[in-house]
Amino acid sequence: MLGYHVPDPDQAMLVSGGGPKENSPFRVVIGHGAWVMPWFRKVRFLSLAMYEAEIQERCVTKQAIQLDVRAVIAFKVANDTSSIVNAAQRFLSEQEREMSVLTGRIFSGHLRSIVGSMTVEEIIRERQKLADEVLVASKVEMSNIGLWVDSLQIQSIDDGNLGYIAALAAPHNAAIQRDAQIAQAAAAQLAAQAEQESQRRQAEYQRETALLRAQYQRDIDKANAEAAQAGPLAQATALQEVLTAQAEQARKQAELREQQLQTEVVKPALAEAERVRILAVAEADRTRIQAEAAASNNRIALDQLLIEQLPEIVKQAAAGLSNANLTVLNGPEGVSEIVNGMVGQGLTVFNSLQKALSSNNDRAAD
Repeated sequence: MLGYHVPDPDQAMLVSGGGPKENSPFRVVIGHGAWVMPWFRKVRFLSLAMYEAEIQERCVTKQAIQLDVRAVIAFKVANDTSSIVNAAQRFLSEQEREMSVLTGRIFSGHLRSIVGSMTVEEIIRERQKLADEVLVASKVEMSNIGLWVDSLQIQSIDDGNLGYIAALAAPHNAAIQRDAQIAQAAAAQLAAQAEQESQRRQAEYQRETALLRAQYQRDIDKANAEAAQAGPLAQATALQEVLTAQAEQARKQAELREQQLQTEVVKPALAEAERVRILAVAEADRTRIQAEAAASNNRIALDQLLIEQLPEIVKQAAAGLSNANLTVLNGPEGVSEIVNGMVGQGLTVFNSLQKALSSNNDRAAD
């Protein structure tokens, strides 16, 4: 009866019986299944999973100082057929325990050898170098037994109670502590400066805020005061403008009334008074002329004619004065000047006529 077998993803299926296959004492199947004839074939499985071995070895350095070195190795069976065959032939019966023990022994020997060629300072400073050299030294042996090492980590290095490593670390620790103290002091100083700067900025901000608030309050108070004064001020301004307009109107009305009085009362009265005075002066002049004419026999006819014509001349002058629209600039003195001028003109006319008539009489006598 035939059977179909499938290995797990982390397993290699080993089929023995039926003679060697491809230079291998048994058939190796990885990643797929296979038909296996029962009774004549035997199926076993070899794990390809990762294993871990831990070693802790007391080693002697190049300086004859004992160190306790602890390391961890991660390893597995290699994936190629040759390695699987080699590992199966050595560890198939009890794979995990036997592989871990043998791997630990191989790495312990190489670890002691490599540590013996290095100083404590080199081991501490170049821990990865130690791990790399141990890996290189054990690679051939691990390959011969079909194993592949993924990593080797040096977990710890200890000198027991000798204090050598502590002494080596003392200057570094002191420097670290010194740097830490300096850094802490610098950090404290920076923190203090930052705090002072922050307080100064806060004080400046508060001062600027107070100034702005005071300025805003002044602006608000000024605006309120102006608003409170705007009503009475506008009312007073409007009242002043009304009073000014009323005063201007009263002044214009007074000027108009003064002009009306000059036209309607003063000027007619002055003109009438001047007319009366002119008539009186004319009447007096007529009387004087009559007296003179009476005293002169040769000029009786002439004087009688002038005397008869003089009232008409004065009357016409007075009538013209009463109808004239005079503008008096100097009050009563201006009116007197106008009247005197008119009387003078009347006398001038009278004298001219008298002279003309006298000249005619003289030529007639001749």
